[in-house]
Amino acid sequence: MDQSKVGNFIKELRKERNLTQEQLAERFNVARRTVSRWENGNNLPDIDILIEMSDLFGVDLREILDGERKSKKMDAEMKETVMKVAEYSNEGKKKMARVTLVYFVVGIVSILVNSVMRFLDLPTTFWVGFLEGVTIGLPLAAMLFGILYVTGTILKVREAKLRILGRK
Repeated sequence: MDQSKVGNFIKELRKERNLTQEQLAERFNVARRTVSRWENGNNLPDIDILIEMSDLFGVDLREILDGERKSKKMDAEMKETVMKVAEYSNEGKKKMARVTLVYFVVGIVSILVNSVMRFLDLPTTFWVGFLEGVTIGLPLAAMLFGILYVTGTILKVREAKLRILGRK
């Protein structure tokens, strides 16, 4: 925080209201010399005075602490940035939902195939046993990968692998 910038802003606000340092000092029950120190950037007002000051001058507390007014352009830019971040976040969530859905569908289809195989009472052969094992293991693997994907563990492992290989 730039104290001299804050002080100049307080001085600017005081002058906009056509107040003297003495009048401002009386308003906040401090000495005129204290107001002078604020405006010269030697000291800053206490937080409770800053809050009262923001009410008196009709400005946001952040504006006083920044030592400048927020412009309408800044508000518009901030809104645009927030919208872009929200859109980016939504795209990530949509992708995560699609991948998770694929894991669920694979798991459900595997369980259905396994159930059908058991219902048909197929003869015990290597391939039937293999298919039964796969249709039981696949849903478990799908659930495990789904959990790892949703928690971000897969991404962390990938980033670690790229660091180890020196590609990032």
